[in-house]
Amino acid sequence: MSLLELDAVRKQYGESGTPTAVRVLDGISLRVAAGASLAVVGPSGCGKSTLLNIMGGLDRPTAGSVTFGGRELAALPDEALARVRNREIGFVFQQHHLLAPCTVLENVLIPTLAERHTRAERQADRDRAEGLLERMGLADRRHYRPGRLSGGEAQRAAVVRALINRPRLLLADEPTGSLDQVTAGSLGELLSQLHTDDGVTLIVVTHSRELAERMGTVYELANGRLVS
Repeated sequence: MSLLELDAVRKQYGESGTPTAVRVLDGISLRVAAGASLAVVGPSGCGKSTLLNIMGGLDRPTAGSVTFGGRELAALPDEALARVRNREIGFVFQQHHLLAPCTVLENVLIPTLAERHTRAERQADRDRAEGLLERMGLADRRHYRPGRLSGGEAQRAAVVRALINRPRLLLADEPTGSLDQVTAGSLGELLSQLHTDDGVTLIVVTHSRELAERMGTVYELANGRLVS
């Protein structure tokens, strides 16, 4: 059964028929099974990030539909869509976007604040966060602020934050793009291991062929269309 379905998705910027109109995605259809892993590769500016944002409900297609867990994302009210993004979809970006005034542990717990309110729930979230940080080799960094972390450590912390709410889908946008080759390889291995061990559905857009080849399926985005 598909967890994520795209049907004839198009994305255009600018009004049709005008010189400024740019079609980025041109009728993309895709089925992603629960527990699958896939990569989308392609040159800068080809629309990979736009496609990922549409998959995650951060952007809406000009035409076509995106269905996640049986719900068409564009049909959801803004509040319901925000709940889906927070509870069921984890995002990892090229820049870690950790909040500088907060510790690593506090950054990881931010996605839980709107959902859990009792002391027991918050303690359970803290226990999960600390367990994930230990698993990622960051247990001794949990009280550090982001400015004290290396690039690889900050990105691993961002992965923990994306996982804290036990998402069904993890979307990663150039997660190794700002890292050196050794650190990028380590993070790629970590993402692959998370997919294998936890069964989370993983979609990565990347320039890195090494990272792409760790995924079960690789697509190339060219001229607004996906080619496997």
